[in-house]
Amino acid sequence: MSKTIFITGAGTGLGKGTAIGLAKKGHHVIAAVEIMAQITSLREEAEAAGVSLEVIKLDITNKRDQQLIDDYDYDIFVANAAIGEGGPIAEIPVDRVRDIFETNVFSTLETAQIAANKFVNKKQGKIIFLSSIVGVVGMPYLAAYASTKHAIEAFAKAMKAELEEFNVQVATINPGPFETGFNDRMFEERLKWYDPKENFTPEESMSDLKELLDNQYDPDDMIAKMVEVIEADHHAFRTAYPQEIEDQMKDEEQKAWNSRV
Repeated sequence: MSKTIFITGAGTGLGKGTAIGLAKKGHHVIAAVEIMAQITSLREEAEAAGVSLEVIKLDITNKRDQQLIDDYDYDIFVANAAIGEGGPIAEIPVDRVRDIFETNVFSTLETAQIAANKFVNKKQGKIIFLSSIVGVVGMPYLAAYASTKHAIEAFAKAMKAELEEFNVQVATINPGPFETGFNDRMFEERLKWYDPKENFTPEESMSDLKELLDNQYDPDDMIAKMVEVIEADHHAFRTAYPQEIEDQMKDEEQKAWNSRV
């Protein structure tokens, strides 16, 4: 059965691929992109894929843009838009962390609240938050980004319980590291402030991040999984992918209970 799906952050990466993938399955997709320049390129990619998308400009940090979420009618809302930054949490300028929280936490919550209000009035709907492996697993030099995804996990768990009486579903999708360019940009952001001559964290201590970048997964696999979950009538509350990422998340949580300081 065809559904109308509203997805934010559809101008790049997993969001773009998922928007096109959902349209290929026959769904009406409202694909929200951050900047005007992304509208034409997304429409062209969709046309090349043989599908059409309703593409709109929607920066989730912009209050006027947020109003569009209330203007449209849809069955599923996917809170996908996010930004990231790597670097040692003991040294990262806090104003940069505030910027990440403004997008990934506060603005994401504002958009989800608009969708929740719409769904409660209709007595049906589904909200999916794009979280991450780091929404559960804390990793060195990723704490700024990971902490925002930890917040998303808390939002999703609470909202799921609170909206069940209104027949509104809430879930998360937790990707591992996929080669979309997002992770590469996130790790490069620290170069705007990090100086190995000034900061106490040695550059070689962050070498594991380079190894992570060199071993990212094929995004097409994650896109297929996101399409599968988003369009499904029923599925798990949390979808971690691939399986080894799910296993790692479970192992890391257990290690936290057993760890000592």
